[in-house]
Amino acid sequence: MSVMTIYEQAPIGALIAWTDGTRRPPKRNFYLYCEWLFHNNRGRLVRTQGERGSGNPGMSPAITLLRGDFTEAGVVANSSLYTFHIDYPLRFTIVERPPIGSVRVFDRPGRDAELVYLACGRAEAEHWVAVEGDRYPDPVFEEVTADEVAAAVVEGRMV
Repeated sequence: MSVMTIYEQAPIGALIAWTDGTRRPPKRNFYLYCEWLFHNNRGRLVRTQGERGSGNPGMSPAITLLRGDFTEAGVVANSSLYTFHIDYPLRFTIVERPPIGSVRVFDRPGRDAELVYLACGRAEAEHWVAVEGDRYPDPVFEEVTADEVAAAVVEGRMV
């Protein structure tokens, strides 16, 4: 799949893999391995931005993937975010969609919101916000419903 296909079909919170098709080098060659990981990895879809069409030439469609939060002593030290624009030449695959009943936690309301946590349920989402509340003063909860999944199947976005 292309970036545009992921942009149009993957739900926020989906696990996405990307590759350039090259073979993995041995881990002992640190620099080549790190370069390979940049082009061959997986991450959670946390944001889509831009609009398709000629009305907005400054902001072409793009997706942002979170590869992982790296923690130290329970505190997030670094988030590894990757943004891919529609012309990026990698191949993408939807590995996993968010399950029905899970709750997406966004950092703020509106179009520019970014997924900051994917909880198993409402209680877990509320607990996470209670712990992380000072980082996200205006969180938004969005439950993954059976209707959302069914609509994706009917529209051909999911098999």
